[in-house]
Amino acid sequence: MSDRRRRKSIFDIFEDFMKGFEDMLRSKEFEKEIEDMLRSFSADEGGIERFYRPYVYGFRITVGPDGKPKVEEFGNVKRIGSRPKIVEEIEPLVDIIEEEDIVKVIAEMPGVEKEKVKVIATEDTLKIQSSNASRKYYKEVELPVKVKPETAKAVYRNGVLEVVLEKSEKKGKSGIEVKIE
Repeated sequence: MSDRRRRKSIFDIFEDFMKGFEDMLRSKEFEKEIEDMLRSFSADEGGIERFYRPYVYGFRITVGPDGKPKVEEFGNVKRIGSRPKIVEEIEPLVDIIEEEDIVKVIAEMPGVEKEKVKVIATEDTLKIQSSNASRKYYKEVELPVKVKPETAKAVYRNGVLEVVLEKSEKKGKSGIEVKIE
C-alpha cells in the first residue's frame, strides 16, 4: 500500500461530521445544555411554556474552494453566550453566486408579501429585511467582491428573493435601497 495520503471525498467529510455530531449527542454537556434550555423555558408550574411563533433552525454543509467543510446556520434560534435563544427575526437561507460580471444573491423568505421586503445594497454588503404579522426576516450578507449598488435589480417570487448586482472596481460608501419587481 502506498504511503501517499488519500484525498478526502465529500462522503468522508460528511462521515467525519456525523461522527462528531453523534459524539456531541452522547455527551453529558449536551444533555445539560438541553436541560438548562428547557428549564429556562419553564412556566410557573414547572411545565414548558408554549410559544406561538415558529422555531426555525437549520444548517447546510458545503465544501469551500480550499477543500474544507463550511457549516452555515439559518433560522431564528441563535446561540447567545452559552445558551440558545429564540429571536424574533428569522435568518433566511442565502446563496451567493459569483459569475464573470455579476453577483447573484438568492434568499428564501416564504410567507411575506413583496411590498414588505426591503433590500439595501452597498459596495460590499447586502441587507435583506422583511416584516409582516406572522414573520420577520433579517440578514446582512457580506459580498465576495465589490459591487455597484446602483445597478442592483431584485425580484421576489414564490417566497424567493433574487438580487443581481454588477461587479465594480471603484469604491463607494452610501447604501442604496433596491426596488423589488
